[in-house]
Amino acid sequence: RIVAMNSMSVRNQTTTTAPATSAAGSGADMIFTFAAPSEVFYNQSKNVKQIDVPSMSGNMGILAHHVPILGVLKPGVVAVIENDGTTKRYFVSSGSIAVHQDSSVQLLAEEAILVENLDTKAAQDTLSDSQRKLQSAKDEREKAEAQIEIECAEAAIKASQ
Repeated sequence: RIVAMNSMSVRNQTTTTAPATSAAGSGADMIFTFAAPSEVFYNQSKNVKQIDVPSMSGNMGILAHHVPILGVLKPGVVAVIENDGTTKRYFVSSGSIAVHQDSSVQLLAEEAILVENLDTKAAQDTLSDSQRKLQSAKDEREKAEAQIEIECAEAAIKASQ
């Protein structure tokens, strides 16, 4: 496992499922799929107007007809703006995003949780533990793993504030 967030626990959350896709959707709609190993948040939903994602090349907003891209997500908040104006915010530890020419978008996250369900105390504890691991790392691999944990924990703390 590349992302070493396994030590960060999150509060038990209730399952949030994506709204049903609209039958009135046209070919011009964005078709959005967002999933993590433990949950599918949106499954080919046409109820999404915009997605804001934290990528390795910077934050980006995605609308229907966005230029096709493949991107790597960094730890941070994914904001999903639905057609009715509702915004749902999810913390992701890492993942990938693919935007296709037909306006379909797939976001696959290593870990994802609604921001309001983040456990700030657990993230702070993980940050402290990871900083200790970094200081006592014996090789480059241990340093890299500790640095990834630190980056994820810092992003989770920032997202929860």
